[in-house]
Amino acid sequence: MIEKNDIICALVEGMGMNGEGIIKQDGITFFVPGCLPDEKVCFKVLKIKGNIGYGKVEEILTPAEDRARVKCPVFTRCGGCCLQHLEYDAQLLHKSKIVKENLRKIGGLHLDVPMAVKSDLPYGYRNKLQLPIGVDKDGNSVIGFYAERSHRIVPINSCAIHPAWADKLIAIVKCYMQECAVKGYDEVNKTGVLRHLVAREIGGKYIITLVSAKRTVPALSRLLEHLERSFENFTLYLNFNDADTNVIFGKEFQLIHGMGFFEAEEQGIRYEAGPVTFLQVNENVRGKLYKDALNTVCEEGDEVVIDAYSGGGLLTAMLAKKAKRVYGIELEEEASRCADRLKAKNGLENMTNICGYVEEHLSKVMEQEKGEKVRLILDPPRAGIARSVLKSLLKSGIEKMTLISCNPATLARDLGILSGRLIENEQGELVKNPAYEGLTEQETLAGYYKVEKIQPYDMFPQTKHVETIVCIERRG
Repeated sequence: MIEKNDIICALVEGMGMNGEGIIKQDGITFFVPGCLPDEKVCFKVLKIKGNIGYGKVEEILTPAEDRARVKCPVFTRCGGCCLQHLEYDAQLLHKSKIVKENLRKIGGLHLDVPMAVKSDLPYGYRNKLQLPIGVDKDGNSVIGFYAERSHRIVPINSCAIHPAWADKLIAIVKCYMQECAVKGYDEVNKTGVLRHLVAREIGGKYIITLVSAKRTVPALSRLLEHLERSFENFTLYLNFNDADTNVIFGKEFQLIHGMGFFEAEEQGIRYEAGPVTFLQVNENVRGKLYKDALNTVCEEGDEVVIDAYSGGGLLTAMLAKKAKRVYGIELEEEASRCADRLKAKNGLENMTNICGYVEEHLSKVMEQEKGEKVRLILDPPRAGIARSVLKSLLKSGIEKMTLISCNPATLARDLGILSGRLIENEQGELVKNPAYEGLTEQETLAGYYKVEKIQPYDMFPQTKHVETIVCIERRG
């Protein structure tokens, strides 16, 4: 009988959704991070619950051919780059498989999914840094990443998927905190000051935000001195957040230094962004993804396009360059204001920005544009598309839609609903649609949508995450 702390040597049979090795032993399926299919490993049993177990690699006895040398000293301890031990081409194949398996298991869709589009930079690609600041078990201030499924901070000095500027910024904030006796926030005792360090690089300029549990932070002039020696063009915010939640930012932002916003250009669109404006973290892959999205939505130039969950309006503006009219719907007020400034900056009279919930405004815009060739693009957060929005879409009659998703599980659920393969029962639960029994994989019921094209993109190399574009078309 297998028990906790046992050491087991066995063959890894597969790879899980989160990059863990899958090992089956004595009727128990173990998930063990850091190992790859076809490897023989020794692992320590950490936990067993029913027929599911979790383990920690002790030794790789027979390495897989596609095992890569990891670059990070805290690999497996940090909750981030769980695929760093896998060669990059194999990562791309794995992520395509993850999308395919989610579509099959959750959405009931059996689709061929091509290999993910690669990032030209497998490392050093992130334009955004987001780190918790806290204390360790001895009460010392630490900056780092959360360990997997916990709020224990793993201290770091650098991160392989961030450029060199992130290492400089981490060192500066650590030095400032030590010199000026500024403590990290203790979530348990509710003491200390700094909670997060957030920074974004835009065209060689930096928006830096310190999130604090107090409205005032001592000796910020000293921090500015350090920053000015290392960063030529930056802006600094102080954000106040004393709420006991997992949300990083509070509502109050205080501009300490600089302009507050920075401007850049992409695909002929001049745009600006602030501390909470959403932008994809990988500029190289973002360009590839947006180019493909534009081609799927604007085919002839006479389309009226609705960009739902439109963020700072960058994609909306690109669409406005090609379409007859474009509407961007975004809940975040700062992002919507950025979109308005972007519209004015680029002279896009055919672009309308709406600040509010997608479920409140989508049907109004569709009614307003009745009779036009309406196309819809949806780029929702990880939670996916709201159920109310999905119901509106099924009633709308829109012929073609493009979905952009960063979460294969919610994408599969949403496509299952839009394809009619998932329906609600009387209790509001999603169940398989019995009307599909006997139909082939290529057949779609009238009034629902069929997937015409699907393509994953590796927006987040070395991690378990994957971005996906899906084009769907209504069956009459």
